[in-house]
Amino acid sequence: MRQVVLDTETTGLSPEEGHRIIEIGCVELLNRRLTQRRFHVYLNPDRAVDAGAQEVHGLSDEFLADKPRFRDIVQEFIAFVDGAELIIHNAPFDVGFLNHELRLLGDEPASLADHCSVLDTLALAVRSIPASATAWTRCASATASTTAVASCTARCSTRKSWPTCIWP
Repeated sequence: MRQVVLDTETTGLSPEEGHRIIEIGCVELLNRRLTQRRFHVYLNPDRAVDAGAQEVHGLSDEFLADKPRFRDIVQEFIAFVDGAELIIHNAPFDVGFLNHELRLLGDEPASLADHCSVLDTLALAVRSIPASATAWTRCASATASTTAVASCTARCSTRKSWPTCIWP
């Protein structure tokens, strides 16, 4: 079973308000074991990062100015996630942004669902053990690095007692 743990950072909270993805981080799991395959990229959003968003992730307009645009990396990204089950904490947020970016290209692929399935760890945690959502949130907020969050999520998802996994 191939899974990809994915996280994004954005310029703000809503693609409908013109916000864009500025970072994508992924780690691959095979049979629930972390592999050495990673996908990580910072992106130039062609717009300013909201102050509140920058406080969360620390990524500035200046840092992102020379980074590639989503259209420059989309084929590599799709190739990485194709056929996998994506594991995403609060998946509607990330998937909504990724689908928005795909739609902005005006070409195929127009939806992540054309390439992979999605498991929302927040929904799973809340359904399974309502108090566990707090542990996941602490894990995700302990670092501004998308890849580190993805690694934490990967480690948590491979343990039988995943709700007790807390960022080191």
